[in-house]
Amino acid sequence: MSAALLVAGTTSDAGKSIVTTGLCRAFARRGLKVAPFKAQNMSNNSMVCSSGTREADVEMAEIGRAQWIQALAARAVPEAAMNPVLLKPGGDRRSHVVVMGQPGGEISSAEFIGGRTHLGEAAHAAYDDLASRFDIVVCEGAGSPTEINLRAGDYVNMGLARHAEIPTIVVGDIDKGGVFAAMYGTVALLSADDQRLVAGFVINKFRGDETLLAPGVARLEQLTGRRVFGTLPWSPDLWLDSEDALDLDGRRSVERDAALRVAVIRLPRISNFTDVDALGLEPGVDVTFVSDARSLGDADLVVVPGTRATISDLAWLRSRGLDVAIRAHAAAGRPVLGICGGFQLLGRSVDDPDGIEGPAGASAEGLGLLDVITTFGADKVLRLPTGSALGAPASGYEIHHGRISRGSGEEFLGGARAGSVFGTMWHGSLESDALRRAFLVEAATLAGRAYEPSTVSFGESREARLDLLGDLVEQCLDVDALLDLATHGAPADLPFLAPGA
Repeated sequence: MSAALLVAGTTSDAGKSIVTTGLCRAFARRGLKVAPFKAQNMSNNSMVCSSGTREADVEMAEIGRAQWIQALAARAVPEAAMNPVLLKPGGDRRSHVVVMGQPGGEISSAEFIGGRTHLGEAAHAAYDDLASRFDIVVCEGAGSPTEINLRAGDYVNMGLARHAEIPTIVVGDIDKGGVFAAMYGTVALLSADDQRLVAGFVINKFRGDETLLAPGVARLEQLTGRRVFGTLPWSPDLWLDSEDALDLDGRRSVERDAALRVAVIRLPRISNFTDVDALGLEPGVDVTFVSDARSLGDADLVVVPGTRATISDLAWLRSRGLDVAIRAHAAAGRPVLGICGGFQLLGRSVDDPDGIEGPAGASAEGLGLLDVITTFGADKVLRLPTGSALGAPASGYEIHHGRISRGSGEEFLGGARAGSVFGTMWHGSLESDALRRAFLVEAATLAGRAYEPSTVSFGESREARLDLLGDLVEQCLDVDALLDLATHGAPADLPFLAPGA
């Protein structure tokens, strides 16, 4: 049986993904065969990868973007088992379910307590499979392990830990305040059987003099009988592909006065917003996320990103006057780029006869900027296409139920172009360096701006960020002790903290 470690957190966005990714890189540097794992991810930010199955008719799969990045950090090939259950919210109370990379129906919020048994079985089977093939599995929890209202049906946090006797550490975000109370309370509200697997803590996003933290760390260790394995500092350079939309503040250029200004529409059900990450790496490009029409006034390029609820987000656009602003931007000859669902919004109409994203029979008129009709079908398209546009090679990935019918206009990366309006079905195409440079030059020309493309490599920049995170984890956490914990399990003498669940 392989070694394993579960990285839980006091809250969502506490830093579980950062710590998991950093440990994947640190363990891989030690020559170990490492697999990341998240039993259930709730995110509209996903990626296409290998299914990892032996069936010849199942080639592509969909997993959370964070686990895809963690696989790169682990120097492993991403596969479906690394994120066996992916929930993609389409509304406040319902989510589209992806099981082992393939569509698996829907689930409502009311089913979270007792209606996920089959998902738990699939998740634990996937973990067992990875554990049989890798030296160490670094598991990321979801939310908090102490969501006692959901513990009975949990298979992501302590339910997973109990399934395979996985030692667990809890990450707390000190930047939010109250980190010591949060970490103590996370353990103290768990049952005795859960508590015996929680072996310690990691503090994340610390700013300032660490000697000021030392008394609190010592007291926490004394009160809980569990060690703090280290403190990660806050770093502005730890920009990893996100899995949710908790932090969409933009990718601001240091050269804002001379920057090409890009406004990304912050749709309510935005998906795959990492499509614009590559633009944010460009020193001469200033990327902001906006949700009102006035913010488009000084934009050179408007990007309409993907969405998990195309028709309802189209209605949201109209309710805020953004449809008028986008049309005015295009009418002035300035560039607009729509990606997947955002591309479909720019077309003539969107039809959902079978209720794939909403009520059956729903239909809406698009913005009419491209001669394209979209019809949703039950089968999901998962592809890793390659091609070219604007004289440059390009690649990307497709994840969609919508089928487009293109009328007039030229083809553009699986989509269409009409004048200054571009639409593509390919996520991630801007990560292709040559294509990104060619597109930005074209966009700047259409906007009447001077622009000199850089030599930035997106792939090299991502790898450098993963190495930076690995370096930070090696410097600030006791990686050897964490590896020993993962190998030998939680200590047998961990004390029980009252009151327990």
